[in-house]
Amino acid sequence: MFRLLGILVTVLFAIATAVMVWPQFFRLEQTFPFAQIVAARGVVLAALLIIAALSLLLLLAKPLRGFAASILIVALLGAAATGAIGFLRGFGADTLPAPTDSSLRVLTWNTAGDAVSAEEIAREILDRGADIVALPETTEEVGEQVAVLLRDQDHPMWVHHVQFQPDVVDGPKSWHTTVLVSPDLGEYSVIASSEDGSNNTGSVPSAVLMPVDGEGPTIVAVHAVAPRVDDMAQWQSDLRWIADQCPAGDFILAGDFNATIDHMAGLGVDGGDMGYCRDAATRSGNGLSGTWPSSLPALLSTPIDHVMASPSWTTTGSVVIGGGGGSDHRGLVVQLEPAG
Repeated sequence: MFRLLGILVTVLFAIATAVMVWPQFFRLEQTFPFAQIVAARGVVLAALLIIAALSLLLLLAKPLRGFAASILIVALLGAAATGAIGFLRGFGADTLPAPTDSSLRVLTWNTAGDAVSAEEIAREILDRGADIVALPETTEEVGEQVAVLLRDQDHPMWVHHVQFQPDVVDGPKSWHTTVLVSPDLGEYSVIASSEDGSNNTGSVPSAVLMPVDGEGPTIVAVHAVAPRVDDMAQWQSDLRWIADQCPAGDFILAGDFNATIDHMAGLGVDGGDMGYCRDAATRSGNGLSGTWPSSLPALLSTPIDHVMASPSWTTTGSVVIGGGGGSDHRGLVVQLEPAG
């Protein structure tokens, strides 16, 4: 009886481990609670190693030796697979290559409303030499303060902004998304359907910016709703909308996707992760460096903030900004070069 129970528990544990390590195979990567579990691969790895350690202790008890050995094998296989995925995606590159005449630097940072001051945002932009800055949950007022500070430091940037329900006084900061673009890239404007919300993410706003003269990449500052239990359907819809924003052509996506690469399985085209766009951090050694929450070490938090670019661009480096600066998100800076 106990032997059969041990076999049953082992089989169930093996299935659970397989789903946690690679839910895409079972098409469960956007399903509660597997979407939430796979988001924190570092935590999954730690949990599997703890189970393996406990199994080693159980080996000392002769009646449980067979059961403990089987659990140990499954846990070690799951941990090895998780570690291999982390190794391939990268555990944390911390330097950018020197900028070139043709390079483009993109910074994204969910500032959690007023948690990060305009001075600190401006300092990061200057330190990183950013040309495009996506700031979910940053108001237009703060964006303009940042622009003034940058102008005084000879680093001018145009400010663009989208707000849901602007008629609501003192609405939540999550209804704001601000984008800063260097004048060196030309003049940009937010498309009307982003501003009026008729074609946008559902609960929190994204912003689609088009070059006025048609030259240069389309810029999409992304903010998807978080995958809370009551918001799973909206979250899935937001991810599909984001993927649709990167058809064939010249596109850059940056912002708080509230999703990891695992959640994007099936949303890419021709090697892309979201539409034709490819995740820059994954391709530059930072794919497993978490950006939320900033209170946890990067390897235990989730990489949900991304910069993605169409095949028109090649990623040459990325850096996760440590500390959070008061925000619950870390920032991400990516350097891109024109392909070819």
